[in-house]
Amino acid sequence: MIPARTVRPYGRGAIARWRSLVGILAGAAALAATAAWAGGDTGVGPASGLPVPRFVSLKPDRVTVRGGPTRDHEIAFVFTRAGLPVEITAESDNWRRIRDWEGSEGWVYHSLLSGRRTALVSAKQPDELVPLYAKADTAASLMARLQPGVLASVKQCTGTWCRISGPGFEGFILQGRLWGVYPNEKID
Repeated sequence: MIPARTVRPYGRGAIARWRSLVGILAGAAALAATAAWAGGDTGVGPASGLPVPRFVSLKPDRVTVRGGPTRDHEIAFVFTRAGLPVEITAESDNWRRIRDWEGSEGWVYHSLLSGRRTALVSAKQPDELVPLYAKADTAASLMARLQPGVLASVKQCTGTWCRISGPGFEGFILQGRLWGVYPNEKID
């Protein structure tokens, strides 16, 4: 058997930020949207015709987030990493209001978003390592222990388990340990 390994989020100095923010704020930030989604109360975006709220990911490495749905609005903040999951909470023409794992919100141009599903690993405790299994079963072989903030591609979710992958790891994780998928959401 291959020993389990620890997978860390990318970049130096990111660990403290991820630990303190992902684990604590992620659940609170998505609470209202999660309740609506789980209850089937999703609306449809007037511009896209797609469900709102919904999770997507950032397409380029640099995404400017604005205070309103035009280029005339002030820049609120800038993301500097492609693939991060965000939640679309509203639409206005070609603009989408998004919320990140920290609960920060703002508007981005629709072409800066991708339908590719990604998620961030979140832990109940800041220093907790999250188990990644070979199968969708807690009795299965342990493939790795993931630190909070590790970014993964979501391949499939059953409503309880998700199959994820990233640089140097692939396996199954309890769905509640990810920010970027809703509870009970099924992804094929």
